Amino acid sequence: MAHNHRQIGEVAERTGLSLRTIRYYEEVGLITPSARSQGGFRLYTEEDIARLDVVKAMKPLDFSLDEMRGLLESLDTLDDPAATAKDHADALERLDMFHAATDERCQALRRQLSIAEGFAEQLRTHTIRHQAVSPRT
Repeated sequence: MAHNHRQIGEVAERTGLSLRTIRYYEEVGLITPSARSQGGFRLYTEEDIARLDVVKAMKPLDFSLDEMRGLLESLDTLDDPAATAKDHADALERLDMFHAATDERCQALRRQLSIAEGFAEQLRTHTIRHQAVSPRT
């Protein structure tokens, strides 16, 4: 195994993704291992791991697989020195749209979290109040 390649187990540990999830992302075309060992094991580079981190970050924001694929393609285009100026501009425009969508989704999650924290506080208050007045046996 090459020094700069990691097997799927190590990648799973580093990313916090399950082996099954990583294999699924490969199956749907979001990630492709850069190499295979002589024994057929998937081997990943740091760039592959970075792609998985992008997908992992998009998941809690409810981006679809197609949206994830689109963002990864845009990032690939921006990193491609052979990309045309138009391709680069288009990718940058898509990246701006993903940034705006991410901001909106983060705001929605903050609102949901605020509601959940308020509810947890109400439950805590009720628990404390009822523990103080409950007869002890």
